[in-house]
Amino acid sequence: MDIFKFGGASVRDANGVKNLASIIRGYKTGELLVVISAMGKITNQLEELSKGYLQGSSETHKIFEEIKAFHFEIIEQLFGDKGSQVYNDVANTFVEIEWLIEDEPDNDPDYIYDQIVSIGEIVSTKIVTAYLNLIGVKALWADARNYIQTDNTYREGKIDWAKTQQKIQNGLTPLLKDNIIVTQGFIGGTTENYTTTLGREGSDYSAAIFASCLNADAVTIWKDVPGVLNADPKWFDETEKIPQLSYHDAIELTYYGATVIHPKTIKPLQNKGIPLFVRSFIEPQGTGTAITKDNNPLPVPSFIFKINQALISIFPKDYSFIIEENLSNIFELFHRHKIKINTMLNSAISFSVSVDDHSKKIEKLITDLSTEFTVKYNKGLELVTIRYYNQSTIDRVTVDKDILLEVKSRYTCQMVMKNKA
Repeated sequence: MDIFKFGGASVRDANGVKNLASIIRGYKTGELLVVISAMGKITNQLEELSKGYLQGSSETHKIFEEIKAFHFEIIEQLFGDKGSQVYNDVANTFVEIEWLIEDEPDNDPDYIYDQIVSIGEIVSTKIVTAYLNLIGVKALWADARNYIQTDNTYREGKIDWAKTQQKIQNGLTPLLKDNIIVTQGFIGGTTENYTTTLGREGSDYSAAIFASCLNADAVTIWKDVPGVLNADPKWFDETEKIPQLSYHDAIELTYYGATVIHPKTIKPLQNKGIPLFVRSFIEPQGTGTAITKDNNPLPVPSFIFKINQALISIFPKDYSFIIEENLSNIFELFHRHKIKINTMLNSAISFSVSVDDHSKKIEKLITDLSTEFTVKYNKGLELVTIRYYNQSTIDRVTVDKDILLEVKSRYTCQMVMKNKA
């Protein structure tokens, strides 16, 4: 059996849904489970809705009406006068948000976020399932919250693998024999039946979870690019497709910030030896990129850019060495404030890190660090990571740049830079 995953770009409008349906209808191999994200940029809008509701914004209901109108327009274009049932089903789903935002916020903001933002996946999969059945593809909608079981860490649910595997194998295996299953990415459920999300852009991870628990033959992620490229096209005019990647290189690239695959996706697949294919929904006949256990080096250097970086440098006030005790205290504070370190470098009496510049989080972190350490920081920086670098690749990205921090290993070079004054 296979797992297909389609992101928001593939279902951004009615034509996108039709194209997705064409790809699924052309699948002839065997059992198939399809994981689908929210449509287009709906997750962003739902995040704005959640933020507006929590802040008491007067725009909250306006944003909600725009979200509903977007989906109802797609239903009209797909179903015409045959869309009353799916229209009612989607309208009833939106009622969950209407009930929530009618009252004042009285719960944890992360909990509220998950209850609101998760609706995007629920609605998109209901529309796609109904359309597949309309065109004669026997599809069955499945609620991922009944299968992917997490703890109560809202916005970053931790998977209970034993419960999840039991529910998926017992609940979905019989259904797959006679139906294509359509389910949601990004979301899970707790033992108390509350909705959780798995982290932003977590639908790839969802596909890997289903694949691992079902012992799938392969996972295919359908993107608007021909495969995994060696650089983001918005940064480079000329990019190259990488035809084959090892699990190792894929994990390295996603860890450093490559956005084509969610960072948590690879591990469940590698553990079971399940290949991952990245293919284009625009040109579905293309070969794409295969990610497998074969440990061949990349044929070309790969570039990963992260902007809006802050460089934080930490010094013990008493000029003691940066050793295990100091590092333990520093890492505990980063963990407490939920700040991920993108690269790091330490010397005898300093420890420097590059992090995403979430201003409020950074301010609180620096306040706490400053009780024991002297802290200096720069903002407005960029982090460039080159996998399989050489000097010419470094020269290519450092034109008119000042390098504030550089870390090199055998295969990877990372540089925190700013524009020259």
